[in-house]
Amino acid sequence: MRAVWRIVVLVILSGLSLQLYFAARIGLMRVLDPQSTTFQRSEMARLVREQGRILWAQEWRPYDAISDNLKRAVIASEDANFVDHCGVEWDALQNAWKKNNQAQAKADRIHQQAQQRYDRAVARAKARGRALPAPPATTAQAAAPKVIGGSTITQQLAKNLFLSSERNFLRKGEEFLITFMLEGILGKERILAVYLNNVEWGEGVFGAQAASRHYFQVEAAQLSPMQAARLAVMLPAPKRFEQQPRSGYIMSRSGTIVARMGGAELP
Repeated sequence: MRAVWRIVVLVILSGLSLQLYFAARIGLMRVLDPQSTTFQRSEMARLVREQGRILWAQEWRPYDAISDNLKRAVIASEDANFVDHCGVEWDALQNAWKKNNQAQAKADRIHQQAQQRYDRAVARAKARGRALPAPPATTAQAAAPKVIGGSTITQQLAKNLFLSSERNFLRKGEEFLITFMLEGILGKERILAVYLNNVEWGEGVFGAQAASRHYFQVEAAQLSPMQAARLAVMLPAPKRFEQQPRSGYIMSRSGTIVARMGGAELP
């Protein structure tokens, strides 16, 4: 029992030490701009593996040197209640959980129906002495549900700064803890500044300044409302939208974001 208690104490102390480490790192961000995030470093490693080089664009801009249009567009698109919540929107998480469960149940039904059709086809082929049909290799991909996150800007920043992309309850719990640290130590304005300077906007394109130069050849401070809205719309899937930055979806959704920007409150 003593050995078990020692292990328990060590685990608890390790967990507390990790939280103190995160808190210290966040405290430094009050006065020092973070040079990179865990997500960015993982992207660097991927680019080296896949391409043998790193094509990278990122340049820090102070909060006041980033267009208010972009701040409002990102808040309107990603987190409408950014200035009001404590870092987590519990209602949004509950709705996302419910929708994801419904999507997963639908995907499971589609997969089951496809498997049943395949099993019947196999049975008929055997009965008639014919070659067996090929299994439905793409069924799982076709039935894969769209995952809805429900994460706030602060949660996205917490994940990108320190955490991996894996999905489990332990990682989500750590995300909550870091989120509350960010809110308590940095405050909304600094959170938004760090987020806008580090968020991904394409393959090797990070931060508002790099995105503004890459897509519109202007400074981050000069973004128009429509340009800012187009960047905000790209955030959920920047690598995919980078291929067609003027697609019908992006332009249509950007118009919606522009209409909402007037009601987006800045910190």
